[in-house]
Amino acid sequence: MLDVNFIRENKKIVADNLKKRKASIDLENFLLLDNDRRELILEIEELRKQKNEISSKGSNAIDIEKAKEVKQKLNDLEPKLKNIEQELQKQLLLFPNISDPEVPEGESEAENKVIREWGSPRKFDFPIKDHAEIGRKLDIIDIERGVKISGSGFYYLKNEGALLEMALVNFAINKLRDKGFTFLITPDLVKERSMIGTGFFPTEENEVYKMDKDDLYLVGTSEVALVSYHSDEILEEGKLPLFYTGFSSCFRREAGSYGKDSKGLFRVHQFNKVEMVVLSKPEQSEEIHQKLVKISEEILQELKLPYQVVINCLGDLGAPNKKRYDINTWMPSWNNYRETHSASNDGDFQSRRLNIRYRNNKGEVIFCHTLNNTAVASPRLLVALIENYQNQDGSITVPEGLYPYVSFKEIRNHAEEEIKKISRKK
Repeated sequence: MLDVNFIRENKKIVADNLKKRKASIDLENFLLLDNDRRELILEIEELRKQKNEISSKGSNAIDIEKAKEVKQKLNDLEPKLKNIEQELQKQLLLFPNISDPEVPEGESEAENKVIREWGSPRKFDFPIKDHAEIGRKLDIIDIERGVKISGSGFYYLKNEGALLEMALVNFAINKLRDKGFTFLITPDLVKERSMIGTGFFPTEENEVYKMDKDDLYLVGTSEVALVSYHSDEILEEGKLPLFYTGFSSCFRREAGSYGKDSKGLFRVHQFNKVEMVVLSKPEQSEEIHQKLVKISEEILQELKLPYQVVINCLGDLGAPNKKRYDINTWMPSWNNYRETHSASNDGDFQSRRLNIRYRNNKGEVIFCHTLNNTAVASPRLLVALIENYQNQDGSITVPEGLYPYVSFKEIRNHAEEEIKKISRKK
């Protein structure tokens, strides 16, 4: 959330940002409402002062009549002020963050700028298969029964497929703990305030599943619970930055994405993810942002998966984002790089909404900066792994980086292996 004082004092900067980010907000109307609010506050304060002065005097007829008049004016103006403040708050929640000067112009992800690349896509000397076909033949993915039970966008992971996902999760968690992150398993259901506080409401409300009976929401990322962890707290400066990593199931309606990336497991309604969240002082956040991206790069390098790092253009920034980098991993069946990681610096946008602050050595209370990044989002990383490590005989090789977390080094079709065993015995 932007500071109202900042909006008032930096009208041109805010107007330019709204235009660049194509946010349909009437800035002039907002400022007029803000001016009305300030005038009403002054008028109400003066009336309250008069009321107190009258109360401190006697109770003669003139004072009694004057008190009635002041009371009536307050009864008229206080609800009016409350309505204006509610409308201002409603509009304020729609303002996107002020983008960093480094963020390039652009309308969509197609105009994101590639910063660097690592690795070279594997050259296959046999016809490649996509992960859904491989998974079906190896009996490690069952999309058909997922659809039967829950509908489109759901799936089962089976056998070594399920174990491979857990290996990716544990691999990421151990790496982050070694780097000093505190590990949490977070709630999958949160109150509305956490969704508003992290900036997912109101702009992405149509993406979220709601439990109407309990007035709770299923999260689309553990970022929501991790950032909200310190809401309404004043932290000690010496403890910053705070590094957290969380594991949760994630639920996304994917509203408006019908037919987009619908192949297999790339875009689904439920998945598991290991997320990173950092609370920092403002002057630390840019350096930490770069470090978070490097951690995701380490994960992909240890898995030997080719990738590219891109800086997101204005048209591909989320409302809370000041600056964001995506990491796109090579997907052979697409013959292209696809997003698997996303690292955002949200400045004090979320901490203002959630009232997360720290006290510096001068006694000043300052809003923290919040950052987040993906460590492992399954099944997207699982998709990349299956497709990049497929073999001509239909098997999958497990990357060495996961050896400590699984009891197998390749995945083969169990039914075919059993037939081969029987044939050999004969």
